[in-house]
Amino acid sequence: MTAREQYAPGPASGAHIQKDGEKWTLVLVRELRHSPKKVWQALTDPAHLREWAPFDADGSLGTAGTKVKLTAVGAPRLNVSETTVTRADAPKVLEYTWGGNDIRWELEAFGGGTRLTLWHNIDRRFIAMGTAGWHICFDVLDHLLSGTPIGRMVGGGAMKFGWQRLHAEYAKQFGIPPPVTRTQRVAGDPDVETPKQ
Repeated sequence: MTAREQYAPGPASGAHIQKDGEKWTLVLVRELRHSPKKVWQALTDPAHLREWAPFDADGSLGTAGTKVKLTAVGAPRLNVSETTVTRADAPKVLEYTWGGNDIRWELEAFGGGTRLTLWHNIDRRFIAMGTAGWHICFDVLDHLLSGTPIGRMVGGGAMKFGWQRLHAEYAKQFGIPPPVTRTQRVAGDPDVETPKQ
């Protein structure tokens, strides 16, 4: 059995939401055993991003003012957005937008490794889904940086690797109605609470 086949995400952890009216921002923290310089490269280099991130980049994200096209991977339809890197203070802070949403990465040297913090404003109806996706991406990133890559797990492909469980766990942590299962939608279950708009 390969490392990819053996992979299962741990429990939902390290995340909270900052709420500013209708704007909700995911804050996800992960401690990695790798230097900020190594983590920075994985966050900015297109070849590294192709191994773990939910998008491909057609150029480096490592320089402020650079325009880059980000293409979502595993999305139901082609989703390409152009972004301008608004801040790139290597290897500490990286800021840009993706699909109209702000993304901010902070890297802090911590215990011989890096405390990586992601801020990503996501529509509140989808914030638990996004958190589950980033959780798996962070796991894949950690494997990549450790020299044991297991391959990107995004979009529908993440469903095979515990995404649904994480989605439900984060929804519960955030106080969001539980996700509606496909069976419940198909059956039109009247007892299923739909997400508030």
